[in-house]
Amino acid sequence: MLWTHNDSGDRPRVFAVSHDGALLADIAIAGAQAIDWEDIAVGPAPGGRDALYLADTGDNDAARPEVDVYRVPEPDPAAGGAGGPGASAPAARLALRYPDGPHDAEALLVDPRGGALVIVTKSFAGAARVYVAQRPSATATTTLRRSGSLSLGVGEAVTAGDVAADGRTIALRSYGRAFVWRRHGGESLVAALRRRPCSPSIDLFAEGQGEALALTAHGGAFYTVPEGSSPAIRRYAPARRAAAHR
Repeated sequence: MLWTHNDSGDRPRVFAVSHDGALLADIAIAGAQAIDWEDIAVGPAPGGRDALYLADTGDNDAARPEVDVYRVPEPDPAAGGAGGPGASAPAARLALRYPDGPHDAEALLVDPRGGALVIVTKSFAGAARVYVAQRPSATATTTLRRSGSLSLGVGEAVTAGDVAADGRTIALRSYGRAFVWRRHGGESLVAALRRRPCSPSIDLFAEGQGEALALTAHGGAFYTVPEGSSPAIRRYAPARRAAAHR
């Protein structure tokens, strides 16, 4: 199952879809607002349950004094959501502030090993900034900590990201390329991002306006979906070499 959402202009809701694109549930997120949702992730929450994290971090004009990430217990699509038919349980608002002024950001990473939030900004100059909220608060605004930058190349504006459920693989994407890091045991997401990524030889730009990426549980493949009406879900995986028959 995959979770996805619309870009700005829609009400606060998420869609559960099967890997072949069939709609499983349309769930309103209780207690949330949708100014400019840009990314979604699954990660740990207080109490040990999995939660959805929704990044309301879009800021094309770099004018928002705060941005928000909403954390909500992962709904059960079969039950229509934990808050009743078609609704989630109440979401916790994690208000975030950058230490150096507003930024536009479309990529949210949630560490499955501890719940830290990592936001990567969007820059067509190719120098994305990386910010961390180690323990974001649901009762007060958390000031993010700047923890480095990424030089991915001119034009490679980061539009989405994900961390595999096992925590070992990190991926970011631009409109045209994917960038992948392998994480060593015991290191933070930020430490892994300081290394040089690999970049599969895939032309993602041909899909359309691509602002979504989801890794499989062990990071061996990833899914994408572009914006638009009835978009295609695509799955990318390494080519399997057939055993040679002599």
